[in-house]
Amino acid sequence: MDNGSSNLLGDFLRARREATSPAQVGFLHAPSRRTPGLRREEVAMLSGVSTSYYIRLEQGRERNPSAQVLSALARVLRLDPDAAAYLYSLAHPWARPQAETGAAEQVSPSLLRLVNLPRHAPALVLGRRFDVLAVNPLAEVLYEGMTNLDNCLRMIYLSPGAADFYPDWEKAARAKTAQLRTAVAGDPDDPYLRGLVAELTAHSQEFRRIWPLHEVQVRGNELKELRHPRMGHLTLSWEVLSVSGTGQKFVSLAAEPGSHSEQALRELADTLAHQTTPSLHR
Repeated sequence: MDNGSSNLLGDFLRARREATSPAQVGFLHAPSRRTPGLRREEVAMLSGVSTSYYIRLEQGRERNPSAQVLSALARVLRLDPDAAAYLYSLAHPWARPQAETGAAEQVSPSLLRLVNLPRHAPALVLGRRFDVLAVNPLAEVLYEGMTNLDNCLRMIYLSPGAADFYPDWEKAARAKTAQLRTAVAGDPDDPYLRGLVAELTAHSQEFRRIWPLHEVQVRGNELKELRHPRMGHLTLSWEVLSVSGTGQKFVSLAAEPGSHSEQALRELADTLAHQTTPSLHR
């Protein structure tokens, strides 16, 4: 695992090179090869750099590629905007905004009041390290039966019920891991994030499989497919608002009006007073 690696740029380039097929870059009749993806010399040629220069990039011996080279590599490796931004942050770490480390994150009283406003919509606050900092009662009921609810990554990888709770567990896990990869790039020296990667590496075979893929993603609005133990399949819109100056995210999960999911949330809200559920608070 690369949680202690000092060559994140080279690791990322190698992983994305191996994930890019010859056909994706126009080599429609490429001969069979022993390893997946593109060869180093092919990436170099398509990016307009020498093979020796590209090899130095992957080996960590060249650490100051120009913006032009990075743009060419992003094009050749078919990087989406999140992955391209991640590539630039690895190559130019001095340009990253410095995040505060060490101190425990606190949720402001006004944000706590906002979390508890919606009665028929689960709402929560996530910290910059994917810790669950606050939830409303409906969010607690929505995630009932899950464990390791203090952190999104721990929940999806270490909760025994995660594979049942997420109908497409692979998609959900890879998205969370891609977001973690982005967070680590933004603050590679954060001991909490490094410890989280080490913990998941030690305790989850699936994390050990997915983390080396070097996929990156910035958290945004998306549709969540969940399988609640009592209400069945739910489709909820995951709406995210950034909390200015904190790195925290306010999240609300909403259902399509008139849908089964909306009715299920209303039924859960109506029965809250008669249920005892585990707390998502740390």
